[in-house]
Amino acid sequence: MSGSSNNPLSKVVGRVFPKQADFFGLIAEQSALAVASTTALAAYMDSGSDEDAQRVLDLEKEGDALKDRNLDTLNQAFSTPMDREELYRAIVTIDHVLNYAKTTVREMQVLGVAPDNVTREMAGLLHDGAEALHAGYTALKTAPSGAEGHAQAARKSERNIEKAYRRALADLFDVEQQAAALEATSGTPTGGQALRQVMEVFKKREVYRHMSNAGDRVARAGEVLRDIVVKLV
Repeated sequence: MSGSSNNPLSKVVGRVFPKQADFFGLIAEQSALAVASTTALAAYMDSGSDEDAQRVLDLEKEGDALKDRNLDTLNQAFSTPMDREELYRAIVTIDHVLNYAKTTVREMQVLGVAPDNVTREMAGLLHDGAEALHAGYTALKTAPSGAEGHAQAARKSERNIEKAYRRALADLFDVEQQAAALEATSGTPTGGQALRQVMEVFKKREVYRHMSNAGDRVARAGEVLRDIVVKLV
């Protein structure tokens, strides 16, 4: 048959004009994994379990494999549906979201910080941002103009995370509140108890700051999505 891939002419045409990879699909697959990762992060913040923590770490490894595959496909591509630089930025910024989900868990484990209401709220907002990114990247292939709203939603999630972060800092460094909590738990606090409470405040601050930075990565990925929309529409 003339259309067969075994046809000599088809082989020549295939070498001269190789089939274009489905970059829209590849990046959407990667953003779907970011949703799964932030879902697992939110579950960890609810449970604090080792199993949920490990799920976040495992998904990050899957994310590294997808990132490497997508970058390799990009490097070998004869043609692309948009600027190579834009595709590269999309691949890398989505991967940063998964990396920050993993390092949030790692930081909490190293510092011995348990999930609390602040980390639960921030993880939920990160998940909202990841879902917006995935919806936007999924829309690019068939309705790119519709992806703009999703890019805006991803960037809005970062602003909400920053608000939660500032509220948490205000509570953490409320001296009167911390002193009252210390007196309520120990009656007459000792120097050692006071030091432990101070260290707990600073450890929590490190975790909250890290999650705030994760929100920055979601916003950056949203900006890349917006830039792609502008060039495609």
